Amino acid sequence: MLPASRLLLVALTGALLASAGSVSSHAHKQAPEPRQSSYMRVYGPTLPPFGFVSFCERHPAECRQGSFEEARFELTDERRAELDHVNRAVNRLIEPATDQEIYGIAEYWTIPMSRGDCEDYALLKRQVLMQRGWPASALLMTVVRDEKGEGHAILTARTAKGDFIMDNKFDEVKLWHTVDYTYIMRQSYINPKVWVSLDSRDSRTPDLLAGVRSDRARR
Repeated sequence: MLPASRLLLVALTGALLASAGSVSSHAHKQAPEPRQSSYMRVYGPTLPPFGFVSFCERHPAECRQGSFEEARFELTDERRAELDHVNRAVNRLIEPATDQEIYGIAEYWTIPMSRGDCEDYALLKRQVLMQRGWPASALLMTVVRDEKGEGHAILTARTAKGDFIMDNKFDEVKLWHTVDYTYIMRQSYINPKVWVSLDSRDSRTPDLLAGVRSDRARR
């Protein structure tokens, strides 16, 4: 019998193939040329989410620093379509559920098998894309405050045509500045264990990813 992780990859591969036809209309659209606002601006190191730290302790291979790549990842039409396929497939494959519902605790980052919350979707997308040849330096876990002011995790694809976000809230892969989020922090492209601030006014890490208070005092 195949192990659970292998079964998941088989299911995801099937989902990707099934979704290819439904998103073919997106594949021919060339990503927009970069503008200054197409790239996130960073403001120095910050503390990583504690759920991420625990995840790295349990899964060190997922947080291992690879070869350093300064250049942004080249985004061909095929790679752009791949982002779209993976985002849609994972969003359909994983059933949304909170960590409290699944594990009985407030915060638990993991690669999901069937159910998960926002950071779990992002971690699975990252893993799948890396297995398809994307470097770790181009796939960065990112924390935002969403439209409700709540903590939310997404995956940022760092490319030569801009920073694109992959989100379990919507299937379309979008340039980061087109989504009405407050961007808080993300992984460094140099070292996946290091996190950098995206908000010049507030570099503190959220208390809980799934319940960040929107009224926190700014420094």
